Amino acid sequence: MYKREYIKKLEKRIHEPRRFIQVITGPRQVGKTTLAHQLLEIIDIPYVYESADGIIDNPEVWIANQWDRARRMLMKQGYHEVLLCLDEVQKIPHWNEHVKREWDADSREKIPVKVILLGSSRLLIQEGLSESLTGRFESIAMTHWKYHEMHEAFGMEPDSYAYFGGYPGAVELISEEERWNNYVRDSLVETTISKDIFQMSRINKPALLKRLFELGSYYSGQMISYNKLLGQLQDAGNTVTIAHYLDLLDQAGLIRGLEKYSVQQVRKRSSSPKFQTYNTAITNCNSNETFASARSNPESWGRIVESAIGAHLLNWSFEYPFRVYYWRDRNLEVDFILEKGGKLIALEVKSGRKKISRGLSEFTTQFNPVRSIIVGTGGIPWAEFLETDPGELF
Repeated sequence: MYKREYIKKLEKRIHEPRRFIQVITGPRQVGKTTLAHQLLEIIDIPYVYESADGIIDNPEVWIANQWDRARRMLMKQGYHEVLLCLDEVQKIPHWNEHVKREWDADSREKIPVKVILLGSSRLLIQEGLSESLTGRFESIAMTHWKYHEMHEAFGMEPDSYAYFGGYPGAVELISEEERWNNYVRDSLVETTISKDIFQMSRINKPALLKRLFELGSYYSGQMISYNKLLGQLQDAGNTVTIAHYLDLLDQAGLIRGLEKYSVQQVRKRSSSPKFQTYNTAITNCNSNETFASARSNPESWGRIVESAIGAHLLNWSFEYPFRVYYWRDRNLEVDFILEKGGKLIALEVKSGRKKISRGLSEFTTQFNPVRSIIVGTGGIPWAEFLETDPGELF
């Protein structure tokens, strides 16, 4: 069963006497719908499940119609409660206003409809919740599959995970790399950009956003100044536009621009981004190297391993309230800085032919982190680190 910890949490909530709105968000193809169906198979209360994915007639009344189905189930069949599960809810215009209207009507009439909302656009969901549903919901942010999940479900080994990443639907295509490349690139990444990101915000320069994504995925694990980035983008506009588009790529679960760690928040926000994909498949589906050739090239493999560690940290950061940064001071650098409640952890990834720098020791001297960790050569083996829960390091 996928995401057993989430299943248990949701099952417990369903059996609580009070009504609730449970929101589940996450990137495409990480198992939100599978999670919902697995939950519905084991609960012992009646439910209505519908998805807004695809063409919907009269979308302005779609949510009200589904809600009425749940209410009729209560009245006609004599149940004392019912669960309403709406998938891809962000595709309904002004979905949050419709949900608020129905929820408040049930509150006035004391109608026991419990609600689960699922959506693949984290930005649209969060904006809708903050605008209309404050105080009425709890949220779960699902992530790309971590190594231990891919290993348990498919027997994937660390090397394969580092290169092919954590898309469960793509696993069966790994033996045919060209098909795997096409599936990840066309069915997952391109669909996320064209359907999800373009829905999040008005995109005045779609070609610029796509080019930014290409550069961000290619340079995953590397810091690039905004000036250099502007030089590589055609019709670049300005840094404000680029920062906005990078934020949209982050909200879609594709790429984050890590900020440079600083004790001053203003410097963090103005720093040049270090690109980091949420899933190494996003980078490697566009690579000119095969898995075998990358594995035999120490420099290429070192970049892939560092990117896999970065993705591991990003995805775990949704389980705990820690932030992920990088640090650089002149020619000294630390790959990843974790910050939680004023405590810091510094991590340097050593793999392939990457030289040992003095960055880790200098950062330790300046900022006194609770841990300074080398992952790879001379430290924790990188494959072993992929099995760790970074939140437990604090």
